[in-house]
Order: sequence, then structure tokens, then C-alpha cells
Amino acid sequence: MRVIACASQKGGSGKTTMAGHIAVQAEIAGAGPVAILDTDPQGSLADWWNERQEEFPAFAHTFVSRIGEDINRLKDLGIKTCVVDTPPAITTTIEHVIEVADLVVIPCRPSPHDLRAAGATVELVERLGKKLVFVINAATPRARITAEAAIALSQHGTLAPVTIHHRTDFAASMIDGRTVMEIDKNCASAQEIIQLWEYLDERLTKTVSSMRFSLGNAQTVKRGFGSRGVEGSR
Repeated sequence: MRVIACASQKGGSGKTTMAGHIAVQAEIAGAGPVAILDTDPQGSLADWWNERQEEFPAFAHTFVSRIGEDINRLKDLGIKTCVVDTPPAITTTIEHVIEVADLVVIPCRPSPHDLRAAGATVELVERLGKKLVFVINAATPRARITAEAAIALSQHGTLAPVTIHHRTDFAASMIDGRTVMEIDKNCASAQEIIQLWEYLDERLTKTVSSMRFSLGNAQTVKRGFGSRGVEGSR
């Protein structure tokens, strides 16, 4: 199972909207069954899911103290992709989520405040040795600050080649538990999410494959010294 965490210290970065859209597009694209976890006390992702008419993605209740166990339980139930929303602050909650994530997606609006706030999240992700991807979110088309933000973020980590632009259809679709892809899959907003998921899917595949290769090598070395190899959890 592949685990994606949407994390950002800055409130209003669009984490919840992005998490919901990524989860739905992953299911549409065949990466399901998909489950979502909402670790933000505000519960916005859970509220969105409760408004949905579609049966996917699945919603799983969890407590941060047992998130690792619940992730493994979802894997045993056949879940292939898990998307986790997090609180807008650097807390032990985010640390626990990042520890179980294969990829951390950091949405960032192209503003000085958001760029500065991203630093704390990056430091935590790097300290825990996880892969991260910045996504410029809620950008104004052809605005100079968007290009400047892209340059700044790319100096501190991997930047997704897809920019998500500010449009009212994102908020409108979330009101009744939908996504822009489910309203009009050919609209500009939907196409951005589709392209973003294609990129994240590729990154996840490389990340998880690399982890399995490393685990395989480690097991071989241990058996060479007469120790019993331990199967990787992914």
C-alpha cells in the first residue's frame, strides 16, 4: 500500500481540497481501492466525505497514537492507496503521519508567508528521511509571483511540474462532497488534478520500488550472517 500525506504548517494552503481531489483521482485512475484519513481536529475532510454520494474513496477512522496499526490494517483489507490530511501546524500528529508516509505532498500558495511557513514542514520531512513534493496551489495565471515561488521552492526540494490555479470550481465542488473531475473532467481544473496525480503516481511507484529494493538487499545481508530476514511491510 502507498501512503500520501498532505502536510503544511500554513493554514489555508489548500491541503484538504488537495487531499480529497488526489484521493478521488487516484481511484478514478485505477490506483484503488483508496482510503482517506483525516487527522486534522477541524475534520474538514471528514465533513466533505460525509457529503459525498459516491462510495469511493473509503473513509477510515483513526487515532494518531495508532495510525501505524491502522495503516497496516487498511493494507490487510486490500486498500492500495491511502491519503492522509493533517493539521495546519507542526505537531506530534504530523510527525506520526509523516513517519508512515511514502510521499509527503506540501501544497504552497505563491505568497511570501506561505513560502516562509513551508520551511518547518521541510525540516521535519527531511529529519524523518521521507520524500517530499511541493505543489504550487491556488496560483494566479501568468502572475510573476508564481514563477518566483517555483524558483524558491525548487531550491529546497522537488517541485511538481503541475501548478494548481485558483478557480472557484474547486470550492464549489467540495460543498456537496464532489471534486472538479466529477463535475466536468474536461475543465481546466480537472485536467490539472489529473496531471498532478499522474506525476504523484509515478513518484510513488519509484519511491516504493526503491524501498523494496533496499529492504531486499538488507534481508540478503542479514541472512548471510545467519539471521532470519524480516519481511518488509510494503
